[in-house]
Amino acid sequence: MADLQQTEAPCEACGVAAEIGFLIREGDDVSELSFHGPDKNAIEAEFAPFLALAKSVNTKVQYQTLYSDDGTAMTASLQFECSAEKLIFDLKSRSLPSQ
Repeated sequence: MADLQQTEAPCEACGVAAEIGFLIREGDDVSELSFHGPDKNAIEAEFAPFLALAKSVNTKVQYQTLYSDDGTAMTASLQFECSAEKLIFDLKSRSLPSQ
């Protein structure tokens, strides 16, 4: 069996021979988000840009929200059609205000 490992050449500027990135895993298509606020209206206003971003990645994104008993916290699950879409959403959502 052939050995398929490749050694990366070190960077000329810093001498480092490693890449940092993300792995796309099959079945990793759900992004979980948590929001906190004084009431459901405030939480939904905070969630709205994230939902709009998810729909810009894929209009067929499915989502589910679950509120705490007192209505001051919400967990949202966004399910994309594939792992790559979830990764794109996760990377783009970094530019939105902190959750």
